[in-house]
Amino acid sequence: MIRSTAGKGKVMKEKSHVVSKVLPGSIGEELEIEPGDRLLSIDNTEIEDIFDYQFMIQDTYIELLIEKPNKEQWLLEVEKDYEEDLGLEFESGLMDEYRHCCNKCVFCFIDQMPPGMRDTLYFKDDDSRLSFLQGNYVTLTNMSDHDIDRICRYRLSPINISFHAMNPELRCKLLNNRFAGEALKKVDRLMEADIHMNGQIVLCKGLNDGKELEYSIRELMKYIPNLESVSVVPVGLTKYRRGLYPLEPFDRADAEAVIDFIESVQRECFARYGIHFVHASDEWYILADREMPEAERYDGYLQLENGVGMLRLLTNEFEEEMKKRTERKDLQADSQDEEPEGELAIATGKLAYPYIQSMAERMTQVWPGLHFRVYPITNFFFGEKITVSGLITGQDLLSQLKDKPLGSCLLLPENILRSGEDVFLDDMRLPELEKALQVPINIVKSSGKDFVDSVLNAV
Repeated sequence: MIRSTAGKGKVMKEKSHVVSKVLPGSIGEELEIEPGDRLLSIDNTEIEDIFDYQFMIQDTYIELLIEKPNKEQWLLEVEKDYEEDLGLEFESGLMDEYRHCCNKCVFCFIDQMPPGMRDTLYFKDDDSRLSFLQGNYVTLTNMSDHDIDRICRYRLSPINISFHAMNPELRCKLLNNRFAGEALKKVDRLMEADIHMNGQIVLCKGLNDGKELEYSIRELMKYIPNLESVSVVPVGLTKYRRGLYPLEPFDRADAEAVIDFIESVQRECFARYGIHFVHASDEWYILADREMPEAERYDGYLQLENGVGMLRLLTNEFEEEMKKRTERKDLQADSQDEEPEGELAIATGKLAYPYIQSMAERMTQVWPGLHFRVYPITNFFFGEKITVSGLITGQDLLSQLKDKPLGSCLLLPENILRSGEDVFLDDMRLPELEKALQVPINIVKSSGKDFVDSVLNAV
């Protein structure tokens, strides 16, 4: 049952949220709420963000204060099922402004960006709410006691934390924030509230590696099982580091030392806790020229977004799909279905190139009519030390693929584009690249199955 009263409201609220969409057939539509209306409060309480909103609309009886564009305020009484949604969407998915990072980390990738790119690429977020919603990592330096209270109250779990170092003085140096060491105490409060966490360490040569890395990992092990995993990733260094802290790239010997230490801790943690806990990103194994760990050692791939286990998962999924396809092919040996054939090209970052090349060769063994050209793209835009596909720009693709044989189709990995859009990091658009290269471009999702499907659908 819905009851409403409309009239000139006397209650003024400082914070309001603009409705951007009302879902058809929803309670919001029945209440005659429309896009452009403002939500002022629920049960006479201002809404700070999406977590307040989702928490407060769960009740079976609520009162909404809505302000119309003409400034008229409506008090709407709603009786509904528990947890039934109102069908309202807002201009900001967070229902609040994103919080800007207050640190000046010596390894910050955004500080290494070239000038002249779109504004959003220079925004440094450090927002615990985005950690829960999108998996972003937070440093804890931007979190107040109020923020911690809300995390505990709403059970926002897991929270992803950028530790970098557990030595308080070193952490202050790494983050260029005199409060960065003290901020580590907030982890204890999260632990006491039984909030689950994941962690990361961006490793910088000569700063937080070696003995400092060992100390950090030992300290972090004290938070198991609430701290479920910690990834160790090498610092990314672009060519735009003038005036920044002098950092050096890691070499093969460094990578071997990091892997040896991490794998020794994994054995210890698995024996004591049943999890491997600390994980080296794929870059370390490639730099050390070592085989990627088996799937079981990734504990369910908790750190994929940090490049931990991506290549192992990709190749395993690929092999599973190829096994299904070849078994089906053998069963249909006498079938008159045409074998796939054609020429196509694949472009990827140098990091994944050997794996993509191997996958392409495997497919040609099964389907000899397929012909691949796999192109490793050098990152001239950010610098050759950047080897991941997610940071390849449209202009690097164009300059290195122009006049190259591309066959009937070019395949590109999904992470090369801005999420949900057809835009590269340098603002070149996909249709623009297609026109310049004069070849259709297909975007391949991240799984091994999608790779096989994309190839077979392209020929």
